Amino acid sequence: MPEHSLPGSRTRACAPAATRTPLAQGPLPILAAAVLWGTTGTAGSFAPEGAPAAAVGAAGLVLGGLLLFLTGRGSVALVVRSDRSTRWTLALGALAVAGYPLAFYPAVASAGVAVATVITLGSAPVFSGLLAWLTGHSRPTARWTVATAAAVLGCAVLVLGSELGGGGSAVRPAGVFLALAAGFSYSAYALVAERLIRRGHSSPAVMGTLFAGGGIAVLPVVLATGTAWLATVNGALVALHLAVFTVFLAYRLFGHGLRHTSASVATTLTLAEPAVAALLGVLVVGERLSAVSWTGLAVLALGLAVLRAPARRSPGPADTEQGVNGPGHGTAPAP
Repeated sequence: MPEHSLPGSRTRACAPAATRTPLAQGPLPILAAAVLWGTTGTAGSFAPEGAPAAAVGAAGLVLGGLLLFLTGRGSVALVVRSDRSTRWTLALGALAVAGYPLAFYPAVASAGVAVATVITLGSAPVFSGLLAWLTGHSRPTARWTVATAAAVLGCAVLVLGSELGGGGSAVRPAGVFLALAAGFSYSAYALVAERLIRRGHSSPAVMGTLFAGGGIAVLPVVLATGTAWLATVNGALVALHLAVFTVFLAYRLFGHGLRHTSASVATTLTLAEPAVAALLGVLVVGERLSAVSWTGLAVLALGLAVLRAPARRSPGPADTEQGVNGPGHGTAPAP
């Protein structure tokens, strides 16, 4: 991987390490985070009947954000000692973090799980690539475009496969808008986190601060919708699972991966989440996937494979400074 993406690593000139490090430190942690995120729906299905979906997600964010902040080395220093510009960036990222559950869960209620999931996860990598382009961070590459298109198509076929053969219910415009807002929120806080991490701030401190801020922002939602469900065994276990695995551990992995992977590529890699969710639905919940959905799963896997396939060209002098894969293609230039 390019030496400039890891501070203090310019002396690492060993070729074998350069070929192994990007996959182990960038894509794999992000894919592992996607696997953990894929358990969200299955875990949520065990929540007590009557527990508001938005409150369940918000409760996981509140507790998980607190864990990230308390265990994130340098989180307090990042908040206290940062300059005004960094604090504003942190505040913007925290609002984006809070916006995701507040937009996604109402989108599910309005448009349905399948449609909301497809629009949210499908739009996120597109928003991420466009935001990176508009802010001058990187331009979408041909490989990113092809891989993202394949992954989005696979995601859509996977989730909507059961509905493609019959007449589905009408989709409410409000649900579509909310799902797009959730996709934008996810891509926005991924980009903010990437920028802060690449400025030299530690990923645990960045993710802890962003999610603690997001948790504070959604805390009123948890309190306003009632907390009686949290006092039940199932409710407490679901909230703990969401907090520990899908927020704390997943975003620790995601933050580490963003240190070596651009936000546009990261959001495309996380399209593995619906595949994991679908498999868990079959194996744990007892749901069934149609042949069309399994085809979508294969297309999704193909898109992710294209994204991570090694570039067929020899590194030149420019690659020594900019990285073999180029901006927005598995790594991004240091600011």
